[in-house]
Amino acid sequence: MTGPEPAAWPPGPITTARLVLRVSEARDRAAFVELFSSPEVGTHIGGSRPREVLERMMPEVPGRHPGLFVVDLDGAMIGVVTFDRRDAEPPGTGGAELGFLLLPEAWGRGYAAEACAAALDWFADAFPGEPLALRTRTANARAMRLAVKLGFTEVERFEEYGAEQWSGARPPVTPSG
Repeated sequence: MTGPEPAAWPPGPITTARLVLRVSEARDRAAFVELFSSPEVGTHIGGSRPREVLERMMPEVPGRHPGLFVVDLDGAMIGVVTFDRRDAEPPGTGGAELGFLLLPEAWGRGYAAEACAAALDWFADAFPGEPLALRTRTANARAMRLAVKLGFTEVERFEEYGAEQWSGARPPVTPSG
């Protein structure tokens, strides 16, 4: 994450019942290309990128920056969970924004909920008292349900990428430990 960093990065791997959240490695490059070239994923993020462009432009170790966790299932990347710094538009949503993307074959199995819950626990410990935002397309019913399950409440709806978007905020959480 850009901005003040009270937490050391990278943290050690975070293990859940089925997943490991970890930093990106060179072995994840093909999965990053697949994720960002997927038409199904692109539907929810304003479009996919051409595979040949990604193959050419993707660094050897993609996504290697503070705030990005690779979601690993059985030793293979199935997606990412991110925390990105953002400005406070709309008001009350400044601080960081939670994002998540999974490969389509991982959809509908509860992996996003499991990964995001673990990442949110880490965030609460690493950045105590900091609010969080989340944005998603209103047409993405799964992401909308997950946002509510994770404690986000609607702040506004707006038009972007040719579709209605939902912006939610989650109040600051105190550290768990």
